Amino acid sequence: MARARRRGRGNRAEADTVPARLRKRVHRARIALRRSGVDYFRGDGSDWVALAGLLLSVPAITAGTLAMPLWFSPALLVLPIVAGGLLLRPASLLGLYATVGAALILESVHLGPYTEGHDSVTPGVVLTVAACGFFGLLIAQFRSRVGVPWRRGHTMLFDLRERIRVQSKLPKLPSGWHREMALRPAGGQSFSGDFVVAARTNGGRTLEIVLTDVSGKGMDAASRSLLLSGAFGGLLGSLPPHAFLPAANGYLLRQDWDEGFATSIHLALDLESGDYELLTAGHPPAIQLHAGTGRWEEKSAEGPLLGVYDGAQFDPVKGTLRPGDVLLLFTDGLVETSDRDIAEGIDRLTGEADRYVAGGFRGAAWHLIEAVAKDVNDDRALLLLSRDA
Repeated sequence: MARARRRGRGNRAEADTVPARLRKRVHRARIALRRSGVDYFRGDGSDWVALAGLLLSVPAITAGTLAMPLWFSPALLVLPIVAGGLLLRPASLLGLYATVGAALILESVHLGPYTEGHDSVTPGVVLTVAACGFFGLLIAQFRSRVGVPWRRGHTMLFDLRERIRVQSKLPKLPSGWHREMALRPAGGQSFSGDFVVAARTNGGRTLEIVLTDVSGKGMDAASRSLLLSGAFGGLLGSLPPHAFLPAANGYLLRQDWDEGFATSIHLALDLESGDYELLTAGHPPAIQLHAGTGRWEEKSAEGPLLGVYDGAQFDPVKGTLRPGDVLLLFTDGLVETSDRDIAEGIDRLTGEADRYVAGGFRGAAWHLIEAVAKDVNDDRALLLLSRDA
């Protein structure tokens, strides 16, 4: 009995280890396949799988053309050429081109000269294949220099856009406060040179917001916006408000970009008292609606552009948001165009904003951009803060 029990326990232990050994083998096989390039279409491996598939497609197309010339045309060899331009590295692409060239010669020999109702390798077909090969090689060389596979390019752009969006998210405010923001990139693109970073500091009592307009627009400014928004987000809250713009200016100078300047406005708002301090770096002024008088006031501080020279000084301007007051921060794309100066643009913005005084400013940010600068070919940003009456 004891021997039987030991044998039974041994069998169960052996049975228990079989799934474990099987899982380990499957795991090792997956690693080996991934290293060998089977995960190519995920953008992780070499291109030998795609190259092998395209090389096999060439004799298949050639065989079809020779066997059924009425159904298969020599021009079908363009298909592996185009696919190779998207999938392969330049060195692999040249091997595919050599195979396609050999296939064209073989088809030309067997099909003979062109006659009506009988397809052949005409000069037009050769020219089309050669042109597709040339542009495919250019695309492959560009991808090789950039180092971004086409399979991952769209994912990286989407991730870039999402990172900018997340970094521009405004924190929640206590009861009695409302905030909203609207960003409109130039030309309807997904990327903007305008960005916002914000944080609750001083134990949550202070709201700090930085609205920045990077030189350039759209995709040209997107990479700089991502880099600066990350750096500015790290600085925000780690320095006193008056030290933020000097630190941001020094950081931008160290980047040594050819087009490396930016404008910025920094708001530090006490959420208990409503007192605030504004510092600007070459940025358009903020405007405040005083509920008591119904008038708009420009709040303009002094400060040079970021990234122009070291040791820049930024002088603050102070104010208070009382119940019913509204504060607007915006970039110059919203209020300034080639045929409209900034003063006229601000007048138009305040005129449109007056329509929301009676009903409150919730949902007003996007509507104001649409009303004031819908067709402007520039990045536009508007940030709205209001205090309930």
